Amino acid sequence: MSKLSRYAFITAVAIFLSGCVAQREKPAPVEEAKPTPEQPQPPTTTVPTVPTMPVQPGPIEHGEQPAQPAPRVRHYDWNGAAQPLVGQMLQAGGVNAGSILLVDSVNNRTNGSLNPTEATTALRNALGGNSKFTLVSPQQLAVAKQQLGISAQDSLGSRNKAMGLARTVGAQYVLYSSATGNVNAPTLQMQLMLVQTGEIIWSGKGAVQQQ
Repeated sequence: MSKLSRYAFITAVAIFLSGCVAQREKPAPVEEAKPTPEQPQPPTTTVPTVPTMPVQPGPIEHGEQPAQPAPRVRHYDWNGAAQPLVGQMLQAGGVNAGSILLVDSVNNRTNGSLNPTEATTALRNALGGNSKFTLVSPQQLAVAKQQLGISAQDSLGSRNKAMGLARTVGAQYVLYSSATGNVNAPTLQMQLMLVQTGEIIWSGKGAVQQQ
């Protein structure tokens, strides 16, 4: 065999052998990547929901209210009405000089409110210093009312009650008076009565003016 043929034969054998080696050395199969195990998640903390409180409405502010007018206080000229009536009574006949007189509190018989104490004070002032009667003092009257169980503010209100009080204090006469009619223009009515018999010795009335 010639050298050329021998070289070619060797070359062919080498190629054949290299092919066999190549088939034997196949690449290993690629393994699929395994999934990474999931990391444990921390527990979720639930925050409780705070209920929303309803907003309370505040006080409603109103504008300043106009001041209420004060109730009207009536003032009367009791002295102007009492003086002439007392003058007429002192001139009436049938009264023994020096007799004891009980001046009963003036009763309010009008259609409104008035202060009868002012009228009673005017009557007592008009009788002050007269030479015909001796007046039962307010102190004697208060003691007598207490003895009879009558309130100190009681204006008696009835002739019979006034008579019973007069007998307690030893009075011979009672001056029973009342304010009547419309409270805006009342009338002062007076009656002088004999305690022993209840007889009306004198009566009179007069208009009372507001001041």
